[in-house]
Order: sequence, then structure tokens, then C-alpha cells
Amino acid sequence: MLTTRRTPVGPLVLLIAFTFFSCHPVLKKEAGLPGEALAPVRFLYPTFHDDMDKDSLISALKKNMEYLNTLDAEELFYYGSRTVTAREVKESQQAFLRLIAENPDPKAFNQAIRNNFLILRATGRAGNPQVLFTGYFEPVFQARLSPDDAFKYPIYKRPDDLITIDLSLFKTALKAEKIVGRLQGRRFLPYFSRYQIDEENVLGGRGLEIAWLKDPVDVAFLQIQGSGRLRLGDGSTIHVGYSASNGLGYRSIGRYMVDKGLLRLEETSMQSIRKYLLEHPDIVKEVLYYNPSYVFFQRLPKGPLGSIRVPLTPGRSLALDSRLFPKGALAFISCRKPCINGRGEITGWTPFSRFVLNQDTGGAIKGAGRADIFWGHGPYAETVAGHLKHDGELYLLIKKP
Repeated sequence: MLTTRRTPVGPLVLLIAFTFFSCHPVLKKEAGLPGEALAPVRFLYPTFHDDMDKDSLISALKKNMEYLNTLDAEELFYYGSRTVTAREVKESQQAFLRLIAENPDPKAFNQAIRNNFLILRATGRAGNPQVLFTGYFEPVFQARLSPDDAFKYPIYKRPDDLITIDLSLFKTALKAEKIVGRLQGRRFLPYFSRYQIDEENVLGGRGLEIAWLKDPVDVAFLQIQGSGRLRLGDGSTIHVGYSASNGLGYRSIGRYMVDKGLLRLEETSMQSIRKYLLEHPDIVKEVLYYNPSYVFFQRLPKGPLGSIRVPLTPGRSLALDSRLFPKGALAFISCRKPCINGRGEITGWTPFSRFVLNQDTGGAIKGAGRADIFWGHGPYAETVAGHLKHDGELYLLIKKP
């Protein structure tokens, strides 16, 4: 009679198997600290393949260097639980620039990254280890520098009475926490809401208007994107970009419209929101005022600029939660992008991956499971920005000590 002999499986073998074949750990609650937002990668490395041209990556890195060069060399950044100086970040990105200049083959390139860089993976959302990617772009709107019967909805520059307080000056546990408001006598109050600014005209008569647009929905979408081009009556164009916000929490008008039964979740996009509001002007104020957050702008010589004050690079600039992720970080993402036919219609979605830089942030981009990709301007950028809502992976790279 034949018998089979089973070889005992030791604890080390089980541990290795578990590490290689189990899924990434799932957060039980949203990350609140940098150490919770990023986890070191030890075995399950991504394949570092970039779907864009090398010149755009080099350009984005050089713009990033402009930001890093403004910092004190010993200023600290938090890459997960690891503390890194600005000097180390700069040296890391210089090393990466040298690596891509050598133009190694894909296998050698991936091996060089694993040998020389620490890879940290974003831990995602509570209950989901992946990152939700969305997109934004630089829209173009018709505008005037003086109001008339058609152009009567202003965008404002930052008011002088808007005050930002760094709470870490009062309590070290509140590092990177800020509060925005205004003084009324001896009282510090929240700044005016969207309803107060647009409906009650509380900022009128103060000379804060930069330009006037045709439609309040245009104003709201310009604020959501954070920057844009304004085409004036004489054919010239001015650039405007984010200057400040009123500090009130961002609330999604798309989510509100879904909850009210005005749109189905699967059809919600920037384009479908605009179409519905155009066809139902009686509900515009209700929808827009649901979001109390309000953005103030500044004129730019060219644009747009990210939160680290360098020009954004289409497809290469990323917006992340600045409380959790280090500004100016080199990152690698994998997600999906749309395939678009000659009529501008999405015919499907295809995987992509590329290197990007963390150069921006946004009111809706909160937590370790959210990322926003800047796509530039034009029809393709608008289509992607309006429809991208896909899970993917986000990694940060920093040179090994």
C-alpha cells in the first residue's frame, strides 16, 4: 500500500507565503497621520512603466527643483513614519534624474529603482486599500473685466479680512492644522459662506472683483478646478489661479444631486451636472449653495500654479492631501484612462502608469485614499477630468539612506 508523506510547513514559510499572496492590509479607519497614510513596500513591487514621454517628466522634476531650492535644507518632510530633510528629497530627485538620463532598459530600470529607492504605498481608504483617482483641468470661460447685463457673476481676489491661523503654533499635536476665519470686534468667526457671498453680496463694493462670468455654474466649476483661462471681449486671455479659500468644508454638489435623486451615481460627471443645471435653472442656487466652500483667485502671468507655487505639468502633476503626503514628492501611479473617438466620446478605459509629482492639493482631496491628476487644458483634458473616478495605486519614492 502506497502512502504519502506530508512535509511540515514551518512558521517562516507560512509567513513568506502570506506576505506574497495576501492582499494589502485594509485600513479600519481613515488615516489621520503620515505614518498611517504610507506603508513600506518590501515584496509586492509595482512594475515601473511610464506611458508618457520622458521630456515631460524631466520638465516636471526641474519645476519641482525650483520649489525644493526655496526651502531650508533641514526642513523636515514625513514619508510615512520616516523623517526626511529637504536636502535628502532634493538629492533623491537628482538621483532619479540621473537614472532616467542613462536610459536603461526596462528590467535594469526597475532593478535600479528597487536597489536605490525606498518605495512606500498609499494605504487607501477605510475598507479599501486602493486610492480613488479623479482629475482636474484648466477650463476656458468667456469673461469681462467690467459687469454688464450678460456678465454679472464675479470671481473675487482674496479679501483683506480673511485670516489663516496656524494651530501648531499653539499646540504641537495640531501640526499642519489651520483654521480660516475673520475678526468681528474681538470675536474670531468662520469666514462668509458661499450663500452669504453670492446671495447676500457681503463682499460687494470692496473692489475685490477680478472679472465677471456669464453663469454662476461657470464660477462654481472654475472654483472646483482651482484655475482657468478667461477669454475677454477683445480676444485676449488672462490666467487666474487659486489664492485662498473661505476655510469651510467642501461638499460635493454631485453627491448632493445623487442623494436628491436628480442624477444616478453611475452617470454623474462634470458634464452631466452642468447639463442638468442648464436644463433646470430653478434648482441651480439650491445645488450650488449646498457647498459652503468658496475659492478666491489671483491673476497669473501664466498658469496654472500648484500649491507649491510651481507651474503644473499636464499628466505629471498630482494633488494629494497635504496633511498626510509630503509636498513635492516623487510618486508613481497606476490607474485607468479613457479611450476617446473622433467625436469626443469615451469608448472604453485602458490601464496606464506613470511617474508624477505631488505639486498641488484641493478641498475635496482628503485622506490617504484620494488623488487628483492634472490633465492640462482642451477637450481631452476636460473629458478625462469630468469622468475619471477609478481606483488605482499610489506609491512614493525616496532614495535609500
